[in-house]
Amino acid sequence: MARASLVQTFRNALDNFLASKESFALLKSIPSTLERLSPSSQSPLVYVLDSSFNPPTLAHARIALSALSSYHASQPKPPRLLLLLAVQNADKGVKPEPFEKRLALMTTFAEDLHESFSSQDSDPSKARVKADLAIDVGVTKHPYFTDKAAAISSSGAYGAPPIEQVHLVGFDTLIRLFNTKYYPPEHTLDSLGDLFKNHRLRVTYRTGSDWGERAEQYAYLQDIKDGKRESEGGKAEWAEKIEMVEGRQASGGIISSTRIREAVQSHDEELVRQLCTSRVAQAIFEDGLYQDT
Repeated sequence: MARASLVQTFRNALDNFLASKESFALLKSIPSTLERLSPSSQSPLVYVLDSSFNPPTLAHARIALSALSSYHASQPKPPRLLLLLAVQNADKGVKPEPFEKRLALMTTFAEDLHESFSSQDSDPSKARVKADLAIDVGVTKHPYFTDKAAAISSSGAYGAPPIEQVHLVGFDTLIRLFNTKYYPPEHTLDSLGDLFKNHRLRVTYRTGSDWGERAEQYAYLQDIKDGKRESEGGKAEWAEKIEMVEGRQASGGIISSTRIREAVQSHDEELVRQLCTSRVAQAIFEDGLYQDT
């Protein structure tokens, strides 16, 4: 489907979604033959990559591919990857590109991810995973993790609850998740109980002076494990559901959506291609995205 047509399809789907009482919806799957689970299908293990995707970056790709590569074929639940866009974000607005254009980019990004994962090492144990993998593009009206996870599980899109989700996040998101300002009116962490009862976090260490060295970031998790957040409602056992994993820094420095937008503004095509997957970079150029601030 041509991207202009895809954008309009997403615009229509968004209008319908926003007018509905639903709080989560799957809008697209790659490949499309795996768009819906059959009633008899086993509930999958859902890896959730939740971002503003403005635009999708190579860092997003590495987080997703690293998680999929860690999946063991012996696990009973088949894997699925959900690229999730919140259409009501607690911190970020709709600029500079509207949701329907981002959803079209996410679909292009999903195609890149599926191709990349399918062409990875020829380990025979991964053959079934590669053959069965579907990458979904979905939207939610919820800005907060706890509500998003509950909406995904109760939607029926992945079978009957409980649906095990592994949320793929950066260390900065872990800090926001444990920031009590996001949980009014009590401003405690009590509401995270259901999240950690049913789901897990896979947290990528962040690079850069804003986040501290690796040891400092791990110490943040250790404090949770040692019960130092219990006065705020945090439970020490939650740390067992949080896995810290190494990220990979590009040779050209930190990868971010902001840096991509700045590269587009400065007409640095080479840098854009270094920070995006191939189809996403091409779509940005061909569709004239991020030209205006």
